[in-house]
Amino acid sequence: MAIKAYGAFAADKPLQAMDITRRAVGPHDVQIEIAYCGVCHSDLHTVRSEWEGTIFPCVPGHEIVGRVSAVGGQVSRFKEGEVVGVGCMVGSCKHCHACDEGLEQYCEHGFTGTYNAPIEDAPGYTLGGYSQRIVVNDNFVLKIRHPEEQLAAVAPLLCAGITTYSPLRHWNTGPGKKVGIVGIGGLGHMGVKLAHAMGAHTVAFTTSEAKRQDALDLGADEVVVSRNPEEMAKHAGSFDFILNTVAASHNLDVFTALLKRDGTLCLVGVPEHPHPAPTVGTLIFGRKAIAGSLIGGIAETQEMLDFCAEHGIVADIEMIDIAQIDEAYDRMQRSDVKYRFVIDSASLAKV
Repeated sequence: MAIKAYGAFAADKPLQAMDITRRAVGPHDVQIEIAYCGVCHSDLHTVRSEWEGTIFPCVPGHEIVGRVSAVGGQVSRFKEGEVVGVGCMVGSCKHCHACDEGLEQYCEHGFTGTYNAPIEDAPGYTLGGYSQRIVVNDNFVLKIRHPEEQLAAVAPLLCAGITTYSPLRHWNTGPGKKVGIVGIGGLGHMGVKLAHAMGAHTVAFTTSEAKRQDALDLGADEVVVSRNPEEMAKHAGSFDFILNTVAASHNLDVFTALLKRDGTLCLVGVPEHPHPAPTVGTLIFGRKAIAGSLIGGIAETQEMLDFCAEHGIVADIEMIDIAQIDEAYDRMQRSDVKYRFVIDSASLAKV
């Protein structure tokens, strides 16, 4: 049966309504009626073909919250009516070393993305969450334990939340650690909330003095305007870990200089152009590291959702109807959102 969706027929065209079909529910599948879908910068990059390989028509969306409407005969973990989530992945090989360790995001054969990834079902590639319904293998469905009134703000946790939680956990963020979060946007605002909840002394870095109070309100213990050399110099050699969420090319040396010996600067934003080459001496003489991190595995994503439910953490969002998506993309490029757009999927019935 056809369902309503919203997507792009070409990179230079606005998004528009379209009809799509989903596969029949198989033995290991969960069918989900989508209630909310977050809007990620990856959605914009893909539909505007700013990354290679976009297949059109493209239906983006990988921050999905909804209710189970059907389950396959072999599914035991989910039942109809449950609130569930789907993030950036809907499949992986399940037998490589990475998958065996619960790190499906690093699948050696490539994970199956929630949209624009090749699959055997028609139309031959995945169609994402800007739609009324999705059918997903039960191994890639997540339980949501937040209260009903928070569900829209839970949606961005499925990408922005896990993208920041995974490196914070991997590098042992917690009490006694000094942690920096660079950038106070969709990713960065989650990084501040999570690092604070984990018990770290959390310092937010922003280029804008106007965001100082916002960062404090999110939970930062201190805020540094990174364009102010004096403010930066006060923190030289003091950080255990810095999470850099900025997706624009910039000088990394100013942040590696702030790390302690054995400290790590972790990048989660992918710039359009490469960062300038870092000064190697700064790394060598402090045994410092520049690292990267990609979302998180399914088990860790569930851990993150449970942690956020326990601590009352959700994203700060602005709800939109699906017909406002192009305006939202334009605003997102101007950083004119605090801090994440979320689509009210009920609005698809009107298009």
